[in-house]
Amino acid sequence: MSFEKILIVLGVLFVVLGLAFIAASLIAKVTPQLSLERIPWILLWIYRRDGFWFATSPILLMISVAAFIIWLLTRLGILK
Repeated sequence: MSFEKILIVLGVLFVVLGLAFIAASLIAKVTPQLSLERIPWILLWIYRRDGFWFATSPILLMISVAAFIIWLLTRLGILK
């Protein structure tokens, strides 16, 4: 499998995970008895303030930044 195909699969995985996190925050908003606080913060971090909700995954952000740096270094010819 070529490096570009691996990046495509990784990108699709990130999109699916992002949609799952959006769904998790929406589910938590409509069902207050469901507690997302039991999920470790490194997997799901939810910011709530004045009716505004923002959900993200710190580990997903770290993995995507690392993948971008690796892709950039291969494009520049530093990694082969």
